Amino acid sequence: MPIILLFVYNPAAMKLSVIIPVYNEVESIETILKRVHDTKLVHEIVVVDDGSKDGTRDVLKKLDGKNGVRVILHEKNQGKGAAVRTGMGAAQGDVLLIQDADLEYDPRDYPELLKPIQEGLADVVYGSRFLGRAHRVTMFWHMVANKSLTFLTNVLYDTILTDMETGYKVFRKEVISGMVIRANSFNFEPEFTAKILKRKYRIFEVPITFNPRDYTQGKKIKLHDAFEAVWALIKYRFVD
Repeated sequence: MPIILLFVYNPAAMKLSVIIPVYNEVESIETILKRVHDTKLVHEIVVVDDGSKDGTRDVLKKLDGKNGVRVILHEKNQGKGAAVRTGMGAAQGDVLLIQDADLEYDPRDYPELLKPIQEGLADVVYGSRFLGRAHRVTMFWHMVANKSLTFLTNVLYDTILTDMETGYKVFRKEVISGMVIRANSFNFEPEFTAKILKRKYRIFEVPITFNPRDYTQGKKIKLHDAFEAVWALIKYRFVD
């Protein structure tokens, strides 16, 4: 009599790696790590310190190896993109999630971010700041820049994203298999987006809460980063 093996997909068995790029976030790093750990959804937390000089590295050295935290240290500052690339290369999970360390994004949104992947509907999920969830009211021109870059993305790649520049990007690990990411700074967002759109991966957006800090509180992205994003979107439309 033949033996029939039934394999049932179990979302709980999915291993989630959270990648946290960090640069000079001594005031927030312990808080964000606790919030991520408290979700009880994470297999590992890969923290990449990008040459911090404010004491962040000392805090991380004490936390390395505890509660699923793995710490990788860059000897000098290279940029957010470089830290994310290091984290992606080291992550061991089936699904990777990028989490900023500055408390602007809330890990309590993880269940909604993961749901389209768990249900087999998406390969990539973006957490959108512009789909109606609660958010702090501030920085009008920063919002204009974000929406302008998203509009350019939609025109160039024939899509309908609402928030290309979001820091919350979640994806199956196989999405980046064979993909070469060159970005070292904030141009990671447009380069990654361009390459997954050109590869026709299924992208879902879900609304997220957002509590942006301003420049007096340590926000790092600058005007020149917007010009670099424009160039990346145009360049990767025509080359890989």
